[in-house]
Amino acid sequence: MSLFIGIDSGTQSVKAVVYDAETKRVIADGRSPHHLISGLPSGHMEQDPQQWVDAMDQAIHEALAGVDRSAIRGIGVSGQQHGFVPLDKSDQIIRPAKLWCDTSTVEECEIITDNIGGEDSLISMVGNRMLPGFTAPKILWLKRHEPENFDRLSKVMLPHDYLNFYLTGEWFMEFGDASGTALMDVRMRVWSDEVIGAIDDRIRDCLPGLSSSSEACGQVRKEISEKYGIPVSVVVSAGGGDNMMGAIGTGNVSQGIATASFGTSGTIYAFNDEPVIDPRGEIAAFCDSTGGFLPLMCTMNVTTVSEGFRKLFEKDHHELASAIERAPIGADGLVMLPYLEGERTPSIPSGSGLMIGLNGKTLQSDYMIRAAVEGVTMGMNFGLNRLRELGVTADEVRLTGGGSRNEAWRQIIADVFGTPAVCMREDEGAALGAALQAAWCVSRQSDPQVSISSIVEGAVELDESSRVEPEPSAVEFYQELQAFHASLSKSMEPHYEVHSRFKS
Repeated sequence: MSLFIGIDSGTQSVKAVVYDAETKRVIADGRSPHHLISGLPSGHMEQDPQQWVDAMDQAIHEALAGVDRSAIRGIGVSGQQHGFVPLDKSDQIIRPAKLWCDTSTVEECEIITDNIGGEDSLISMVGNRMLPGFTAPKILWLKRHEPENFDRLSKVMLPHDYLNFYLTGEWFMEFGDASGTALMDVRMRVWSDEVIGAIDDRIRDCLPGLSSSSEACGQVRKEISEKYGIPVSVVVSAGGGDNMMGAIGTGNVSQGIATASFGTSGTIYAFNDEPVIDPRGEIAAFCDSTGGFLPLMCTMNVTTVSEGFRKLFEKDHHELASAIERAPIGADGLVMLPYLEGERTPSIPSGSGLMIGLNGKTLQSDYMIRAAVEGVTMGMNFGLNRLRELGVTADEVRLTGGGSRNEAWRQIIADVFGTPAVCMREDEGAALGAALQAAWCVSRQSDPQVSISSIVEGAVELDESSRVEPEPSAVEFYQELQAFHASLSKSMEPHYEVHSRFKS
């Protein structure tokens, strides 16, 4: 028996799964929550990395209860992308980690972009714009706002790197997660001297060498072996960002498939053999964690919006689905821009929600809920359309996240995307993907030619009972509504800038 542990450390909790490589099934799981630091200024989103460690320990112990621990061969770690974990020379955490959803670094983005010579120059150098969520501006924020902490900085880590470091004692960074720092030239897979110089030359020594995603980070430390009751020979794979691991866990390791995650935030991405650079910078030019590339769009507002309306109107999840079905397609002209938490795509960090079309008929819960769900889905479809414009094919969209479990919402997704949509049988895609990457890493030690596709085959299953096909008349309707949605968003951008001056 060969068992592999997959970890997914997200914004709200750590999930652990135990994957049996012989039966190609998840046989056990565990979960433990952690929390954001409360009371911070608007736009600041931070967590204590020690909470991730404690939650991972708890989730693994829960998952391993009743499992033959001597059969564990490898561990893979998925982590929330872009977070900045600063360590000093003693490998102690200097301050809490600033997260992907932290939008306090708008000024730092502008400074780096200006130092590089503008947005076009930046995209040509590294393949991406400088966005508040990325890691690079967080480092400059530390230098500008906490210079005493910046002077102590010795190691830059991402969330999954820090958990790998805890497990192995090795300082290691792979191409996939590193490509989301905006410090890396994604075409050449090297650190960008220009971006580093635009922040501070001394951080060159604070970054590790970059490694292939097929390599092992190392083996578990003796203390970890004893704590978990697993062999000291257990290998920890490279791991990766949650989107990179989610791609593996949804079988998105070859061209023609897109994955859409309808969680707190939303992402849509597709595997590609070559780097996909968007000259407009709307699609992030990421590497994946298997040796390929993962062009991706992220929106900040998905189930944040639907849950907000569900709670506002005091409905359970079944009633939410019923409300969507009762309201007509297009909610009789009620349209929502769902930027409750600002927005990353389009880049409006200080944006807010907007509803247009309220009247005596649409001023009711069913219509508002439908408009909110349609608005969120069209925001995601902006990314799918842009991927297609850049030559990325998507004949099927595989769905993950809480929003995809709503049947009425799934039909809207298929109609807005104009593409068949289907859920996964194993919904913890990132944790499963991490376990599969670990299995691939261990397999390559005896046979370097083993492909990730052969590891994924049979392990990733579609829930065919969830499959929905687009309805042609609805597809045509939503194409027109999508165009209006995009023009409304574009016209509101300067108004958001003015409005942000009056926000408390």
